[in-house]
Amino acid sequence: MNFPYSSKKWMSISLAAVLTTTLGAGALTASANTATDAATQAPVAAQAAQAAQASTDKVAAETGTTTAPATAEEELTLEKAVQQALQTNVTLNNARLDAKNADINESLSYKTSADMPAEMIESLELAKAKHVGNAQGEMNKKLNALAVTATESKIKLGAQQAYYNMIFAQDDYDLKKQSLSRAETQLKVAKAAFDVGTKAKTDVLQAEMGLSGAQAALTSAANSVEVARMDLNDFLGVDLQKKWKIVAANKQTAPITLTMEEAQKQALSKRIEMTRVQEELKLAELNVKLIEEYSALSTLPGRQARNNVEKAKLAIEEQKRTISKEVAQAYLNLNAAKQAIEFQKKAKDSAAESYRLTNLRFENGLATTLEVIQAEEELSDRENQYQKAILNYNLAVVNFETALGN
Repeated sequence: MNFPYSSKKWMSISLAAVLTTTLGAGALTASANTATDAATQAPVAAQAAQAAQASTDKVAAETGTTTAPATAEEELTLEKAVQQALQTNVTLNNARLDAKNADINESLSYKTSADMPAEMIESLELAKAKHVGNAQGEMNKKLNALAVTATESKIKLGAQQAYYNMIFAQDDYDLKKQSLSRAETQLKVAKAAFDVGTKAKTDVLQAEMGLSGAQAALTSAANSVEVARMDLNDFLGVDLQKKWKIVAANKQTAPITLTMEEAQKQALSKRIEMTRVQEELKLAELNVKLIEEYSALSTLPGRQARNNVEKAKLAIEEQKRTISKEVAQAYLNLNAAKQAIEFQKKAKDSAAESYRLTNLRFENGLATTLEVIQAEEELSDRENQYQKAILNYNLAVVNFETALGN
């Protein structure tokens, strides 16, 4: 029988076939063993899983507990932040308790005089004990309530400020992440250009410096977020480590419908400071009336009482000026803050376009890495200033509403 190969060639082919068959058999054996092991282990794994689940169910049944899923972060809106502060702020709760204690002490001090019959009043001292004491007690109760209301207004203002500071810190962190991403991209471009010989090593080094600066800024921003969160939680009176899902809410940038004079008039009618000085004037006038009825205004107490009335009137005028000034400042600050948003937005858009054009120039060999980094830093700064302008506007709206007595 004639073979197409020589005897040596045929021997080599035969050996190769034997080796292939042997290796193939080994592979098939290994595959079969693997399949067998998997088939054997599958029921075992299933039994182990069932046993573990049964053990978990048994423990849950015995202890009356269940495995709770990971809790999602609680949402926090501006309105919810204010309501939370009104419920759990420590300063406000202390003010409420102080007002209650003051009311209790006041009621104990003038209750006996208030019960005095009118026919028993035969002297100025007794008249003051009954009428002035009663008026003083009622005024103190009203002022105590007003003090709580004033504290509530401050807490509302503080809660909104803490809320917007948290939003600003989070927005600043997001901007720093964008800046880091741009720095990373610039470093990649600089390295690629250096590898092909179109850029010098200094471009890579400058890009690395820019990246390091962006990383440091991001770290600082992350720290600011944590500090702002703790400040917010501290003001709200909740756990300092509590995490929120902040629902951003910016104040509307609608123009102010009130004139400055109208705003001042509204504030004078609503601010509790005016109520306080007006009540003090009523008390001073009551004292003069009693002296005139049971003594004489020409006496030393009478002249002092009339001077106290004049002082009370001056206090009212001074309070009017103070409130009018506060409203005017808040009014002007609000208008300035609104215009600042528009100007900062234009500056941010211009910086973004400058950064884009500088990158194009760099890609065409007409700009250095340093120029790109400087353009990116300017863009980052303008983005930050724009966010700060929004923050300042929101706070200006809050301050204006507070100045109005809302």
